[in-house]
Amino acid sequence: MFGAEKGTADRLDGKKLHIGIVQARFNEGITNALAAACRNALLDLGVQEKHITHVLVPGALEVPVALQAMAESDNFDALIALGCIIRGETYHFELVANESGAGLTRLALDYQLPIANAILTTENLEQAVARQTEKGRDAAYVAVEMANLLEALS
Repeated sequence: MFGAEKGTADRLDGKKLHIGIVQARFNEGITNALAAACRNALLDLGVQEKHITHVLVPGALEVPVALQAMAESDNFDALIALGCIIRGETYHFELVANESGAGLTRLALDYQLPIANAILTTENLEQAVARQTEKGRDAAYVAVEMANLLEALS
């Protein structure tokens, strides 16, 4: 089927991949932990340090525009969005969560480029801390697997 019958292990080989990471600074303690876990996982998957481009933006709403610039450069096999949105007392949480997520989905579809979404949306800081390492790592795995899958399908 599409010549894409590679096993998952093959799809987790990052040796040839170029990965872009956009990290929101808002809730920086959490996003720094996400970024560290993500970078370590990318290196474990074989992505070369020199093939990882990592940029910072103010917050989750700014992540899509930086990802768009990376997508337009045509230099990346996959992109990763890192951020943390913690519910407050106003509607702002829903706005930021919904709009940042919609922006990522639209970019992935428009550019046919995998974008791993690790913008945490939590009720409180404790939930964010509990997820920061696992979700950072998961984003790396998703980016590498999907980049290899799309390559196999093309």
